[in-house]
Amino acid sequence: MKKLLCVIGLPLVLAACGDSSNQEIQAWMDKTKQETVASIPPLKEPKEFIPINYDKKDEADPFNPVKLQSALAKMSPGNSHGFKPDLDRRREALESIPLDVIKMVGTITQGGVHYALVEVDGKAVNQVKAGNYIGQNYGLITKVNDDSIEIKEIYLDAGGDWSERVQKIELQEAKK
Repeated sequence: MKKLLCVIGLPLVLAACGDSSNQEIQAWMDKTKQETVASIPPLKEPKEFIPINYDKKDEADPFNPVKLQSALAKMSPGNSHGFKPDLDRRREALESIPLDVIKMVGTITQGGVHYALVEVDGKAVNQVKAGNYIGQNYGLITKVNDDSIEIKEIYLDAGGDWSERVQKIELQEAKK
């Protein structure tokens, strides 16, 4: 019986208490709305947009990393390592291609010279030998083996100095 009284009586008591506080809150909100004056400043007129034609599109790209490296190399007074690429020599065809898209697919010997056959991005096959340049970091092919190509790269390090590293492109196995 006590449980029944609690179940029925408690919601009635709570309902009676809640009703008067809602009326007070509603009265306060109505009074605040009447007293509050909204002041919204007028928006500024938009500026007139004048389109400009970009007429430098046919000129050299200022963000080209090869040109940036060349400019930094010319500005550099020199470093203690003694590494510096020959920036005045004629660039070879495979120097504009990153090493990660070049794959060694075979070797061939002609006239006593050992050539590596390299595939560029799965499309063209080229012959390279020791003394050729390859890759975007002034990579000089130092040796062509039956199963790999050894490359000496000269690159700008984080300090702006020329540094040297050795890279290797290994023969890719044929997919079956």
